[in-house]
Amino acid sequence: MDIESLTILISVGGAMLSTSIGCIAPALAQGRAVSTALTSLAQQPDAASTITRTLFVGLAMIESLAIYAFVVSMILLFANPFWKYVIEQAAAGK
Repeated sequence: MDIESLTILISVGGAMLSTSIGCIAPALAQGRAVSTALTSLAQQPDAASTITRTLFVGLAMIESLAIYAFVVSMILLFANPFWKYVIEQAAAGK
């Protein structure tokens, strides 16, 4: 396997792991946060505005993790910093 194929394989594999783990973990965390907020709302309905506001801030923080994972996977696929090195090595070897 040449260096170009290996770089492509590692880049796609890294993007796959980044996207899969980076989307599954926030989805589970958001589900747990909503579940806990609904339980809290059922126990203390007078604190609904405070719980809801805190829930939305927490969900925004959790969602940013998924967005960062998406950005990393897009960088690995389309703006890979290792491509310049791979192209130089391929040109030197041919």
